[in-house]
Amino acid sequence: MAEKTWGGRFKESIDELVDRFNASIGFDRNLYKEDIQGSIAHCKALAKAGVLTEEECQRIIKALREIREELDKGPYPDETSYEDIHTLVERALVNKVGELGEKLHTGRSRNDQVALDMRLYVRNACQRIISLIREAQHALVSQAENNLDVIIPGYTHMQRAQPVLLAHHLMAYYEMLKRDRERFEQGLARINVLPLGSAALAGTTFALDRDLVAKELGFKAVSANSMDAVSDRDFVLEFLFDCSMVMMHLSRLAEELILWSTEEFGFVEIPDAFCTGSSIMPQKKNPDLAELMRGKTGRVYGHLMSLLTVMKGLPLSYNKDMQEDKEGLFDTVNTVDLCLEVAARLISAVNFNKEKMEKAASKGYLVATDLADYLVTKGVPFRKSHEIVGQMVLMCIDRGIELHELNLEEMKKICGDIDEDVYEWLDPRQSVARRSLKGGTAPKAVRRAIQRAKEELGS
Repeated sequence: MAEKTWGGRFKESIDELVDRFNASIGFDRNLYKEDIQGSIAHCKALAKAGVLTEEECQRIIKALREIREELDKGPYPDETSYEDIHTLVERALVNKVGELGEKLHTGRSRNDQVALDMRLYVRNACQRIISLIREAQHALVSQAENNLDVIIPGYTHMQRAQPVLLAHHLMAYYEMLKRDRERFEQGLARINVLPLGSAALAGTTFALDRDLVAKELGFKAVSANSMDAVSDRDFVLEFLFDCSMVMMHLSRLAEELILWSTEEFGFVEIPDAFCTGSSIMPQKKNPDLAELMRGKTGRVYGHLMSLLTVMKGLPLSYNKDMQEDKEGLFDTVNTVDLCLEVAARLISAVNFNKEKMEKAASKGYLVATDLADYLVTKGVPFRKSHEIVGQMVLMCIDRGIELHELNLEEMKKICGDIDEDVYEWLDPRQSVARRSLKGGTAPKAVRRAIQRAKEELGS
């Protein structure tokens, strides 16, 4: 068993069960790159403060870089015997440079060390997720541009409501992901705060140049309160919330692809390469990727709720409960990364059944609102026109026909203000074209939205 860095005060060896229960090396090894990056910056600050000579600083930095290369290759010898990644790196350093390695922890606690590691890790994850979101957005914009002429039913309450462009529907998901990307970008400002120098909770007596360390690590600010710095996991919670939001949006998209690929809808064909079959039913083609994306949303939500629950009752400052922030975070990052990668490829791969979509948009009285608007142009108050059109829809339902199949005389019996030009208002394509205001579903409005999106994405 590796020697404890804190064992001087203890008379007895730690119980083996306690050691297993307390250890975090099984998962915080994920932080080794960040831990070494932070240690190199701290080493430079110690040299500037006169704790280390320049020659000692360079020896330590060289050894730390060698340790990173070794950890890059796989498990460190007897890795599981160490309490955490911080202890492993420190002992590996001592093995390389002897007693000099024991100077590195001067003016630093594992409390501010792990806070730093977590901020570096979450910052890297944010930047990677932002890039993956952009890839999914590119896929949506490309599909929207390629299907600009396709009309589909728009739904409310899962009932056909009004005709819209498929491109407009797809661009709704672009806007969701745009907000997600903005949340991660804005969160970086709160992540980019240096906690190192806070030590255990009260700061350190050594004259460490925190601004130098912040600049070395790319942080925009240094923490203003040492007690807050070591006990703050707001940035992790915010990140988990942002991940939950992007997963919610991917889940909504997955749900629609699942529904649209059913025989009942038939709007979408998901290529074989993105589906699986049944072990008993030879005919089956299952949209497993979309279903998994929808299902994995729950585990990300769970990690957010778990950490919120951990943090809710903790007094200042650091408490061991906060070790529970890591496994959920790491799993969330892996889940979101993979789901975004899958989403981008899946969006690009699906084929839309244009004929089926347009046929569906021609049935179900989707132009009823247009007919009500038409009556308003004839001077009928909207509430009255709404009632008139409702009566006409009821007549059509009874006869099993659509609104455009009523003849003019039949319509005039219900409302004498109706003229021959009414049929222009009963064409789904004209219905779409009339909604040309900003944010509307008309082709010209959607083209503008696509162009703006391409500019935002730099493509």
